[in-house]
Amino acid sequence: MWGISTAAHQVEGNNHNNQWWEWEAAGRTRSGERSGLACDWWQNAERDFDIARDLNLNAVRLSVEWSRIEPRCGEWDASAIDRYRQMLRGLHDRGLRPWICLHHFTNPLWFENRGAFLGSDSIDLFARFTHKVAESFIDLCSDWVTFNEPNVYAILGYQLGEFPPGQKGKLVRSLRVLANMARAHARAYDVIHKLQPDANVGWTQNYIVFQPVNERGRLNRLACDIQSYFYNDIFTDLVHRGRTRGLIQAFCGETSAVRGRTDYIGVNLYGRVHVGLSLRRPATLFADVHIPPDAPQGDQPIGMPFPEITPGSITAVVEHVAKLGKPVYVLENGVPDSADRIRPWLLTNAVAEMRDLVSRGIDLRGYFHWTLTDNFEWNQGWHLRFGLVELDPETQARRLRSSAHLYASIAKTNGAVESGSLAESGTKSRVSQ
Repeated sequence: MWGISTAAHQVEGNNHNNQWWEWEAAGRTRSGERSGLACDWWQNAERDFDIARDLNLNAVRLSVEWSRIEPRCGEWDASAIDRYRQMLRGLHDRGLRPWICLHHFTNPLWFENRGAFLGSDSIDLFARFTHKVAESFIDLCSDWVTFNEPNVYAILGYQLGEFPPGQKGKLVRSLRVLANMARAHARAYDVIHKLQPDANVGWTQNYIVFQPVNERGRLNRLACDIQSYFYNDIFTDLVHRGRTRGLIQAFCGETSAVRGRTDYIGVNLYGRVHVGLSLRRPATLFADVHIPPDAPQGDQPIGMPFPEITPGSITAVVEHVAKLGKPVYVLENGVPDSADRIRPWLLTNAVAEMRDLVSRGIDLRGYFHWTLTDNFEWNQGWHLRFGLVELDPETQARRLRSSAHLYASIAKTNGAVESGSLAESGTKSRVSQ
């Protein structure tokens, strides 16, 4: 599959009933901007569907906005369901296979006010929402993503304060959130399979390659391995083993029922970070996580560094998760790059790595680029431009970047375009040992 990935709040516009709209209205984005009309998908998603078709793509990953479908607890909005059905039919009409993501960072305000995934009834409420969505759309979709990046949701919301609810240093709370999301994932998996036995159900995890500053220093390697496990592998272990490692499990509670509840491994990956030991940083588990100043970069984020764009990241992550014995999909990969300087290089190297992985027998079945059209990038607002297509948020005018034409060639030839030599990366995987 050659596709693109999107998220409802980032593209639909005027999502008034979720916690992210409230976050923006309170002026808490780093850019100070608000999503507003976003990419105007709620009224005119088909405009971008036409572009995806014309780029020779065959799949689109989109999320459904819980706060539209269930704006108040237990009340379902039939018009919102009808609009999503219209979108899904529009994808099919254009030869695009839809992948539905149930949760991409946003919660209805009523759910957020009940504690979100810390709430005692959160798993039941998410299962009820899943049932409604699945029974409404199973004739139009068979590929499902329960959660997008539960690790990012938990860490940025409860440890770093970058996402709602904006809490900092709540490590135990973030572990409880992860555990409840794993339980909710397992329930959603069972709900969908009961309604659609042949469904393809999983979740997608954000992976970062963690590179120790000093490979020979034991404490540096240890700090790096701790960062990698806490960020990359806790949720994955909950799903595949039914438990985490060591004392972490004590904060997660009983999770054995989660074991084995996935049909594929979805990975979102953007590069690597460098890790050194720092006793002055207890909040980051005594690690200094940084990006070298000479690393290839596109648009510069406000406040927080973006991972280093480096060849070898796809190989490191896919090799790591392929050991779990499930098909693998790269469900996000991209770079913020308004000038389109680095994106063609990223795409070329991604194809080279994936061709090599497939040639070695790894069951890699799809690549979804993030993203089609510039969108509202959460706490960074309009500051980061990830699109193959440039967007003017004021006029909604669109212009294809050169990388869009490159990706169209990649999709048309199924990755057989000339991809050049893969640069030597020196990347050593710390996506768990």
